[in-house]
Amino acid sequence: MHLRSTIPVFIACICFANVVYADQLADIKQKGEIVIGVRVAEPNSFVDPKTGEMVGYEVDIAKAVAKAIGVKPVFKPLASAARISQLQQGNVDILAASLTHTKQREAQVDFSLTMLVTGQKVLVKTPSDVKDLPDLAGKKVLAVKGGTEELNIRKAVPNVDVVTVDTIQQAVLALQHGEGVGYVADETSLVNDYAEFGGGRKDYAILPTNVSVEPLALGIRKGENGVKTAVDETLRALEKSGEAEKVFFKWYGPGTKTNLDKRSFKFETDEIDR
Repeated sequence: MHLRSTIPVFIACICFANVVYADQLADIKQKGEIVIGVRVAEPNSFVDPKTGEMVGYEVDIAKAVAKAIGVKPVFKPLASAARISQLQQGNVDILAASLTHTKQREAQVDFSLTMLVTGQKVLVKTPSDVKDLPDLAGKKVLAVKGGTEELNIRKAVPNVDVVTVDTIQQAVLALQHGEGVGYVADETSLVNDYAEFGGGRKDYAILPTNVSVEPLALGIRKGENGVKTAVDETLRALEKSGEAEKVFFKWYGPGTKTNLDKRSFKFETDEIDR
């Protein structure tokens, strides 16, 4: 038996196990900060032009999580297609990045309690013969890579021609330049884009039928139960105190671009139907 040669291998296995099963929550506390991946899209996460700071609905929720853990929040903008891989690789600690909770994604990432429910819709240029989803058959529709929009519009309109781009800004510009008849995204994002058109809003319309209903949640690295518990406990505390509703109406309520007059969900479950 070559005992001497097996000792380094044994030690290496122990070290590898420690890396794999390290307590991420303890690491976050030790370094004194939590790195939060965000997708820049108003009103969830965007740069305030006056202060240069990241603000928004998901930003406020992420700040509450950081405060509950006792660390500093650090925000890192991510492309939609890079969100999950950046989390898996350890480049961010959690995602607050307009991440839709789906059964398919559960194999890659854990999810917090649902913290926003929205729908996906299609923005089109007008005048147009496209009045609702069935009219998109055989036509080009723009979608951002890495989201659920492409899959969902294909389900809703099986023979649609989807053109993918890297960012929301690229999708809006492509729509304006006629590279597609419509652009599919979360309704909240579309409403904000629509408002940004100012006097040009008369040239655009949002189709009435939802492409899908989207439960959004914070993304947590697979198997990090300590982080998930800390995040979910924070969300439940926000709901119980009434702060969750205040944050929602701050970014989505009357007087905002979205201008919603009610909140139809609570921070209470991480269960989804699909």
